[in-house]
Parts: sequence; structure tokens; C-alpha cells
Amino acid sequence: MAADTLKSQPGASGAQGLRRLLLDNGALTALILLVVAMSALSGDFLTTDNLLNIGVQAAVTAILAFGVTFVIVSAGIDLSVGSVAALSATVLAWSATSQGIPVWIAVILAVATGIACGLVNGVLVSYGKLPPFIATLAMLSVGRGLSLVISQGSPIAFPDSVSHLGDTLGGWLPVPVLVMIVMGLVTAVILGRTYIGRAMYAIGGNEEAARLSGLRVKKQKLVIYALSGLFAAAAGIVLASRLSSAQPQAAQGYELDAIAAVVIGGASLAGGTGKASGTLIGALILAVLRNGLNLLSVSAFWQQVVIGVVIALAVLLDTLRRKAGSPGAAAGTGGGGGSVLSGGRSPLKLALAAVVVAAVVGAMSFVNSGSSSSANQKVGLSLSTLNNPFFVQIRKGAQEEAKKLGADLTVTDAQNDASQQANQLQNFTSEGVGSIIVNPVDSDAAGPSVRAANKADIPVVGVDRGVNKAKTAALVASDNVEGGKLGAKALAEKLGGKGRIVILQGLAGTSASRERGAGFAAGLKAYPGIQVVAKQPADFDRTKGLDVMTNLLQAHPDVDGVFAENDEMALGAIKALGSRAGKSVAVIGFDGTPDGLKAVKDGTLYASVAQQPTELGRIAVQNALKAAEGGKVEQTVKVPVKVVTAENVDEFSG
Repeated sequence: MAADTLKSQPGASGAQGLRRLLLDNGALTALILLVVAMSALSGDFLTTDNLLNIGVQAAVTAILAFGVTFVIVSAGIDLSVGSVAALSATVLAWSATSQGIPVWIAVILAVATGIACGLVNGVLVSYGKLPPFIATLAMLSVGRGLSLVISQGSPIAFPDSVSHLGDTLGGWLPVPVLVMIVMGLVTAVILGRTYIGRAMYAIGGNEEAARLSGLRVKKQKLVIYALSGLFAAAAGIVLASRLSSAQPQAAQGYELDAIAAVVIGGASLAGGTGKASGTLIGALILAVLRNGLNLLSVSAFWQQVVIGVVIALAVLLDTLRRKAGSPGAAAGTGGGGGSVLSGGRSPLKLALAAVVVAAVVGAMSFVNSGSSSSANQKVGLSLSTLNNPFFVQIRKGAQEEAKKLGADLTVTDAQNDASQQANQLQNFTSEGVGSIIVNPVDSDAAGPSVRAANKADIPVVGVDRGVNKAKTAALVASDNVEGGKLGAKALAEKLGGKGRIVILQGLAGTSASRERGAGFAAGLKAYPGIQVVAKQPADFDRTKGLDVMTNLLQAHPDVDGVFAENDEMALGAIKALGSRAGKSVAVIGFDGTPDGLKAVKDGTLYASVAQQPTELGRIAVQNALKAAEGGKVEQTVKVPVKVVTAENVDEFSG
């Protein structure tokens, strides 16, 4: 009787297996909960197009994270993978286009660049005895700097033969997803089936014990960091393929996403644990979060808060599970048993997980069928950044006009990241908005995503900057080149046609910086008495403008004038100049932001080449709605720019 009492009830083993599977996989549990939540909150989430978008958006982070997994398992860290990815892609594009090297050789050079950067990291850590944090932080700076040097700060078109990596197979299966899966399988094989994989776990578990047991720890670390560099190069090539151009500023901050994906996936920063499947789940969690929050129209600022909180909760869940002594806590530490994909877990458990996810997806898809309909016209607005008053004013004008016309406007912030903007545009397309407004981070990089919207018959309106190699219904913009010329004329006339000036440039690689700089240079040709003694980038940032101007004044204390490619940098320069601003030194900015106009009134800023950002936003929404309804719109809508000085600042409304 006692034996009968202890017997499991029919079906109990299955329920217990499911419970154990979820308890033993904190990251998988978090992913399932996220899918359920996003499916319940947005009817646009569980569509085929959107799920494929999530896969594409996770691909680059996942490939980077697979490489970082090797390093973290061995108790190291690699902060350089984002910069190495950008450098490798730049080397490929530069060698294949500017140098005329055959594409296949250029690809080898790009991969070799990634491996070389990894080897340098390994040498610094193993033989230079530098902490991995410091060694890879140095490579982060070196890699980014070399990328800017090679590209001269401008994006380089990617070879068409390699750009196919960003396309789809059969018109629906994204190639980046296939590359991600292949790299994941390679990672799983290396970790679970090779000598170097076992060495990683041994070094991460106890480096001294590994050394005493006969492992050549220093040489193994060289291989580990070289693998990280190799995967970074692969990620860079895939990223550039998606954007059809190598961006010198690409993948900024991606190293943090890669590390987060690895840790969310169950790896310990102390080393000794980690697996490929966990890293993939971690990357998917980040992609699902960003995708879902975009679909839910969550503020770009709050998105960062939400993502940080969810990352912390996911890791906390896994930590609590480990402390509770779950049998799965040590899973994935490098044993040779089990399947390649699971890192030791049985195929039955993986199948059970797949059934759970499929059931959730099916149920929520049924619940949400047709729920995405809306009486109001939906418009998506992707801005290059909201960390700049000019673009905040564009958003303000767009929101006011959308409210007035009864449209639902979703605004996203690309944070000056062309890849992130590509993801946002893809999300708008899969969501099925009526029209899209885009302020490109880079005109070339926005092309592929806008072409996808073209295929979906979604009209796209460019604002402030155009989109290359794609169809836009209209471009609502000021003339940056003409504005640069006006700035040159105003500064030269203020100085009487003679003087020494410095130029503060914007973010390298952006079309706004290139166009304003080109216009200013063209305008100065009429004033040979004006000498440009220095020009340095300050990234459109006020703090950097202050620092760069302070440094330039050390070498050029007798400067007579300053041209900054936006008001934020001009305000930083004014702070550096102190009492000289507006008196012995004339400073001209660009954009006509509220703070810039106040400085003009105060007399510290001589002038601002003022666009009308609020008007840009309003007109963009008007044209987007008209295009969505099939109305006729002008191909180019020019909003005038004007030089605003103390004499006419009260007349300027913005």
C-alpha cells in the first residue's frame, strides 16, 4: 500500500518535468514570460513578419555574445567586441571599394583583423599581465579610432556580393538568422566537444589548478580571445550587410548587450559556467524587449529603464535558482554528455520547451487575432536621437500635429545608432503602420529598411535628412549645405573678412555633419583672409564641445571666431571661452534651439543658422498622413533656414 501511495499519478511526471525545466532554466522562463506578456499587450507581436524581425534584430548581438561567452566562461571579459566589429567591417568595405581588392580577399582581411585584435587582447592579458577589463577597454578605443581613420569618419558602401548576407532566402527567411544559428552551433561544439572548450571551463573554474594540471593557460587564453575577435568580425560583417554600408560608429555599446546576453543566459562573470543555448536565449530576451516596447509605443527614455529592470530580474531569477540548489545550477559547465545544442540537457527537455513556447504563441495569437486594428491612422516616427534639443523640437511639432489631426504617432529614438534605427523601421513595417517618418542616422544605412517598407506599400517621409537608394514619398528638410554657406558668410562678415577660426564638427559619419561642414567650407572660399587653424569633432554634444574648445584654446589662444555645426557644441564653446564669448570671439551655431536663441539674446552667441524644427515635425506628419491616404505630396518640401542674430531673434518662432 505504501508503495502504491508513493506512485506518481498519470501525467504527474510530465508536469514535474515541465516544472523542473522552467526552474532549471531561469533565462528560458523569463523569455516565455516576456513572450506571453508582449503577446497579451500587443496584437502585432505574434505575427510571422515580426517574429522574423526579432530573429534578425537578435542576430548581431547573439553572434557577438557567442564570442564573449568563450571569454566569460574562462573568467575574462571583452569590452572591445563592438569596436572590433566596426573595424572589421570598415576594413572589408575600404579594401574592396577604395583599394580594389577582390571581395573574397577583403573578407579574409576583415576576419584576420578581428582575429588580430583578439590576439592583441590575449597577449596583453596573458603576457602583459593586464586585467582583461583594462586590456579590452584599450582595444575598444584603438579599434574605434582605427575605424574612423580608415573611413575618414564617413560610411563606406558595402560590396553588393557581401550585402546579400543582409537579405532573405526565398523572400522570407533572413540570412542573418541563419548565420546566427550556424555560429551558435559552432559555439556549442567548441564548448562541449573540443579540448579548448574544456580548457575554458577549467581556467574559469580555477586558473591555478588548470595550470598545475598541465594546461598551457597563457596559450589557451590567446586562442580564447582570438575566437572572440573572430566572432566580432563575423558580427560586424553581418551588421554592415544589413545596412549596406560600413559605419565607423557602428555597434557602439553592443559589447554591453553581448555581456548582458551571456549573463542573462546563465553564465557567471566569475567564470566556469556558460553555454551557447543560454547565450542565445539571453540575446532573444533583449531583442523581444526592444521589439515589444517599440510596438507598445513606450517612450524611448522609459525603454532604457524597463530593459535595465528586466535584465536585473532575469539574472536575479537565475541567481535565486542557483542558491536554492537546483540540480540544473551546474548545467552547461562543459561536460561532454548531452546534445550539442543543449550543452548537456536531454532532447526530450528541449522538445518539451518547444511545445510550451508553441502553446503560448498559439494561444496568445488566437486571443489577439484582429486586436491591432485602430480607428486612427498609425504613423511611426524614427528620430536619429532625442539627446539633442533640435530633434526634441521635431518630435514636439510632430506630436502636436498628430494630435490635431487625430493620428496615433509612435516615436522612437535610434540613439545615433544606424542598426538600432533599422530595427525600429522594421518594427514599424511589421506592425503595419499607415506611414513612416524617418530622420536617418545615416542616409545610406536607412536604405534597406525603407526598401522593405516600400515592398509593404507603406509610404515613407524623410525629415531633415534624405534616404539613399530607396523610395520616399517626400523629403521635408532644411538645406544643410546652404545653411553652412550662410554660417560662413555671417562669421566672415562679423570678422571683417580676416581672422583665425576653429570649427567644431558633429558626429563623424552623419550626413548633417558632412553637409554643414561642406557648405561652410564652400562659403569660406569667398573670404581668403579667414584662416581655419583647427577643426575637431565634438559629436554634437555640449560637454564635448566644452572639452574640445578648452583644449583648442591651449594651442590657439588668439582665435577670433568659432563655427559649431550645432548649437549644443556652440554653447559648450561659449562656456570654454568665458568672458571672451561675444566680445573678442564670435561664435556661430546651427539649428536655432531654444538654448541657442537665448544665448543669441544674451549676446554670448553671435548667431545661429536656424532651422525650424517644430515646423519640420508638423509638415512631416501632414505629408505622411496625406501619402497614406493616397494623396499627392511634393517630392521635396523645403523649410527655409535663416541666420538669427540679436537683431532679429525676437521675430523667430522656431
